[in-house]
Amino acid sequence: MGKDRIPDWLNSSLWSSTPTADHRLHPHSPSSASAVPQPIFLPPAPLLPPAAASSPQSTVTSPKSEFRDGVDKITNDASIDNEQSASSSGLSPDDISRQAQLLTELSKKVVDLRELRLIASQGIPDGAGIRSTVWKLLLGYLPPDRVRWSSELAKKRSEYKQFKEELLMNPTEITRKLEKSSVHENDHSKSESSGLLSRSQVTLGEHPLSLGESSIWNQFFQDSEIIEQIDRDVKRTHPDMHFFSGDSQLAKSNRDALKDILIVFAKLNPGIRYVQGMNEILAPLFYVFRNDPDEEMAAAAEADSFFCFVELLSGFRDHFCKQLDNSNVGIRATITRLSQFLKEHDEELWRHLEITTKVNPQFYAFRWITLLLTQEFNFADSLHIWDTLLSDPEGPLETLLRVCCAMLILVRRRLLAGDFTSNLKLLQNYPPSNISHLLYVANKLRSQAAS
Repeated sequence: MGKDRIPDWLNSSLWSSTPTADHRLHPHSPSSASAVPQPIFLPPAPLLPPAAASSPQSTVTSPKSEFRDGVDKITNDASIDNEQSASSSGLSPDDISRQAQLLTELSKKVVDLRELRLIASQGIPDGAGIRSTVWKLLLGYLPPDRVRWSSELAKKRSEYKQFKEELLMNPTEITRKLEKSSVHENDHSKSESSGLLSRSQVTLGEHPLSLGESSIWNQFFQDSEIIEQIDRDVKRTHPDMHFFSGDSQLAKSNRDALKDILIVFAKLNPGIRYVQGMNEILAPLFYVFRNDPDEEMAAAAEADSFFCFVELLSGFRDHFCKQLDNSNVGIRATITRLSQFLKEHDEELWRHLEITTKVNPQFYAFRWITLLLTQEFNFADSLHIWDTLLSDPEGPLETLLRVCCAMLILVRRRLLAGDFTSNLKLLQNYPPSNISHLLYVANKLRSQAAS
């Protein structure tokens, strides 16, 4: 595509605007680590993620009553203290307006999901501590009818508790449980006094040396390798955030929660199991839910995160199935779609990248797509991007591809001037960017496709 065919908005003054200060997260980085205050157990107010934590925010006190009453209180407090909140939180007038609109939607008896998506797609302000509730609605975990929230949450959390009891129990505990049941049913005094199953009661499947497919011990040894991989990855999750890293009791409990969620998911989904990087997708969900200003909601963050993680991954599960890599629904097909999308909107840039410099999009887009951009921007900006991704009624994949294409267009001048080495380095270490501007460009691509 020649320059004369480049749309006017692409060469507008917005391209020369100075990006906002945005420091990428690096392991053990003093600047980013110092920006995160040490969290306290069950925080009464939402913690701001890195790069936003230095900005003071208004405190929202949540009652311990039912959640829908808590939303009403937050809405009333926001309307009463709107001017004070604006001055203390550092939010822009647009953020203040959007926050008020979101609070109004959440206070309705039946939430209008279409309107909620429209508002949330522009970003959810941190001050009111409502991102947790909005994300649960956008992911379908909470129904639009607020009257059903309490019962639905209780049902799901009970279900997750049962999953943990059944799936996280090691074979020794299972054997003991069977022994207690056997003692109760048969009332064998000898077994009761020794606390052990008699030889005749130990079935082949319960024997530690059994190699049968139905053997609980054989399955336990097969799971051990995956559990060890999960444990290693969880320990590496955002090492510069005190919320996940360090020796504090909260950090340890947060890592344990991530680990349990991923193990339960792996056991319930034998076709996928666990794939490295799933911890990075789970982390934003758990962080947001764990920092809900409502203590009851924060305490149930693990169960809520599990079901929202399952729902989010359902739209991307084929990307994690190696057998489908070369199919029309696998990760390579999705990367090809991104390549075609770029060619459609900026053929000059596409030709320079893939024909002239021979930069295969798999070299950079694989991580962008599979990890939902969690590794390309700082944590606060990732949450903002996810606000937009989760708000797409057609699912986050289409919006994700538009954002990825916008990322390429945003640095097109540097890419057009670069060779293979410099371009690959740039795309594998994407520079700090104005996220609002990035999402603006992505939205423009949507408008162009529609027209």
